[in-house]
Amino acid sequence: MAVQEKLIHMEYSEIMEKSYIDYAMSVIIARALPDVRDGLKPVQRRTLYDMHELGIRYDKPFRKSARIVGDTMGKYHPHGDISIYESLVVMSQDFKKGLPLVEGHGNFGSIEGDGAAAMRYTEARLHKVTQECYLADLDKDVVDFIPNFDETEKEPEVLPVKVPNLLINGAEGIAVGMVTSIPPHNFGEVIDGVIAYMKNPDINTQQMMEYVKGPDFPTGGIVVNKDDLHAIYATGTGKIKVRGKVEIEKVKGGKERLIITEIPYTMIGANIGKFLNDVCGLVETKKTTDIVDISNQSSKEGIRIVIDLKNGANAENLCNLLYKKTRLEDTFGVNMLAVADGRPETMGIVPIIRHHVNFQYELATRKYTTLLAKERQKKEIQEGLIKACDVIDLIIEILRGSKDMKMAKACLVEGVTEGIRFKSQQAKKDAAKLKFTERQATAILEMRLYKLIGLEIQALMNDYEKTMKNIQEYSDILENRGSMAKVIMKELQTFKKEYARERRTVIDNVAEAVVVEKPIEEVDVAVMIDRFSYGRVVDMVTYERNKEAAEAESREIIFCKNTDKLALFTNKGQMHLIKVLDLPFGKFRDKGQPLDNVSNFDTTKEEILLIASLTHLRDKKVVFATKTSMLKVVDGKEFDVAKRTTAATKLAEEDELLLVGILQEQDTLVMQSQKEMFLRIDAATIPEKKKGAIGVRGMRLADTDLLQAVFLMHAGDSETVKVKGKDVVLNRLHIGNRDTKGVKK
Repeated sequence: MAVQEKLIHMEYSEIMEKSYIDYAMSVIIARALPDVRDGLKPVQRRTLYDMHELGIRYDKPFRKSARIVGDTMGKYHPHGDISIYESLVVMSQDFKKGLPLVEGHGNFGSIEGDGAAAMRYTEARLHKVTQECYLADLDKDVVDFIPNFDETEKEPEVLPVKVPNLLINGAEGIAVGMVTSIPPHNFGEVIDGVIAYMKNPDINTQQMMEYVKGPDFPTGGIVVNKDDLHAIYATGTGKIKVRGKVEIEKVKGGKERLIITEIPYTMIGANIGKFLNDVCGLVETKKTTDIVDISNQSSKEGIRIVIDLKNGANAENLCNLLYKKTRLEDTFGVNMLAVADGRPETMGIVPIIRHHVNFQYELATRKYTTLLAKERQKKEIQEGLIKACDVIDLIIEILRGSKDMKMAKACLVEGVTEGIRFKSQQAKKDAAKLKFTERQATAILEMRLYKLIGLEIQALMNDYEKTMKNIQEYSDILENRGSMAKVIMKELQTFKKEYARERRTVIDNVAEAVVVEKPIEEVDVAVMIDRFSYGRVVDMVTYERNKEAAEAESREIIFCKNTDKLALFTNKGQMHLIKVLDLPFGKFRDKGQPLDNVSNFDTTKEEILLIASLTHLRDKKVVFATKTSMLKVVDGKEFDVAKRTTAATKLAEEDELLLVGILQEQDTLVMQSQKEMFLRIDAATIPEKKKGAIGVRGMRLADTDLLQAVFLMHAGDSETVKVKGKDVVLNRLHIGNRDTKGVKK
């Protein structure tokens, strides 16, 4: 029988779309985003659970990080050791986490961006708070366990975290098409917020913020937009402005200095070094002349950045300048996105706490259901043992008269007396009436003789009373939501008492920093550009003193005001603006600054055709010529723009500029093609166009011919080019008409 093939036709785009969606959801759920219930990403959850399983608890010795990472990767998280170790390191850093979950031993990095030592050198263990608030009750069936990646192990779907970790420690993560960014909050305030919600489930955002004032960053700082917090916590999105804390300190000689003791949370890491560079940049660019020295004296004890000021400096104004121009005031973008009910969701603070509280009720229900079942089992056994003590002589007779354990147990459970030797018929009748349960019979048979001592029997009775009390308590908790709420709140209060700390971040409304800039004294300067495109500025006295050397060493010298801008026209049709103030001003022999560093100009991709001061350019006409022989004249006023880079002209594909020049009266333009055709025209015949126009044809070129050079000849100029070993004097060429073929040389 022939096998018939069955082909399923599917649209390729549909398969790709489904595959991409599956991949995206995998990244979102299994890698990048935290779960709203425990506030942990999968890698964090798995690392903590593995440490719990390895027994690396707060009261046990530290273990090598490499062991933790290897075990986690092998059992639960097969996505590489780097991500696991990074997660372990971050969970131990008190400058990143509001509540560190791991205690590190060794070099676990610093606030200034120093990386942790290799995992083979460091050790770690769980913090006490992690053990008590995050991993307790795992043995009480409070959460579901799911198969790991290869179905050889079981891992918890979520950890039974008893505090809102999503708010306490915050979260950061980038998924496919979405990002989460949640700031850390104060432990005690969040606990108060949870209790307030449990007492009043209809609480609104405004009421909740009476307890949770705002973010509490481990680095301290000042939140300056308090009024914006309500909208942020209501919607789950927004921007928090954070400032560092600056103290003004008096020193000898009447001088002052700024001491930065707290920094914005966003500055931690490499951004501290960037901040120091930015402060140095303010000095180099003459944004301020009040700073004498800056030093970073930070240590494990805390941040201490010292800025020494000169005599008579306005310290307050300098503070505002730092807030304006550096990351001493920064923005923390809030996007409170987490996985809720298996789906990513952006939530405000009340919904997050609602999810947490619902989770706590679920945990408590499962915990006390398990505990109640165990107590009922204990009750059953204890009742059996108490009953057995009353008829212990009969039980001994049964045991002595039985051939094996099975026979004895059958008698105790079912009253079967066949085969058992009794001393009397009455004993046999009494034995048939015992009717113990299976568990009771097992406990009786396993009971040791010392349990028959009077005191032991009394202890058994006491345990029975305790068991009955527990059953009553657990039943009440399970049957009454109010009783369960009291238990949860009592536990939260205990956690708060032991682990809460004072708030570090100040929440306030602060006026925007206003910088009173000193008026810049306007002076005439000479801007010198060398052949390597390095620029420097000197005053006119210095220039006149070194005039010969300046002209010999400089490619361009532009005379202008220090408040002016330089316009750089390139062969790619771009115009880059550079503030003269951005170039180093000083001694004649200073090296200068690459133009690339103070503008968008790139020496590797562009060639400068013209450099002119913007003030000079405004009153002039600028001529453009391309290699495809497109010409135009543009009014200089069109280049007076605010953008650092703008299109100076429109170029056709594969075209580029050969000439940008400033026109004068009686100027002529000489075009030289690759096939040695020359055409000299009167520059006045070139029409004036807008900078966005392509222009008009200057010379009629043969097929495959292009211009190789264009010369702007001022009155009295004399320039010569060599063609096939002969000199061609350009100003002696006949002045022809535009859009003609020219002459062969």
